Amino acid sequence: MTSKQRAEVEAAVKPAVERAGFDLEGLTVTKVGRRLLVRILVDSDNGVNLDDIAVVSKAASAALDEADGTGGLFAEAAYTLEVSSPGIDRPLTEPRHWRRNIGRLVAVHIGEEPVTGRVVAADERGIELEVDGSRRSAAYAELGSGKVQIELK
Repeated sequence: MTSKQRAEVEAAVKPAVERAGFDLEGLTVTKVGRRLLVRILVDSDNGVNLDDIAVVSKAASAALDEADGTGGLFAEAAYTLEVSSPGIDRPLTEPRHWRRNIGRLVAVHIGEEPVTGRVVAADERGIELEVDGSRRSAAYAELGSGKVQIELK
């Protein structure tokens, strides 16, 4: 898929996802035989449940069908739509990702230093971690992508 085609799909889908109250976290379109497979990842501050997935699926499908009628990418190819939420292994790269993971244990590089700590706060400037009983702040510009650590309790 060309970057122009991907942009066309995103232009059709993103407004529908946002109107439904979610953030578009990922979009891929791949050719599978004669069909196209459209995968959409969505998230929100309140998480995503199966009812939410159904709402987004309907909205995205309607948006793609409407784009289909204008002679776009899907005018000549059938497609399968998959909608899901990002998994636990999604890298934390945006302020909203960090905010949605307050309370979780994460591993991240602050500058060159690897750090593992619990996210205790996140705002538009940066995060605050609890590391070995003390608090440590970092601006987003200092951070690499974070990764949520799985805790078995």
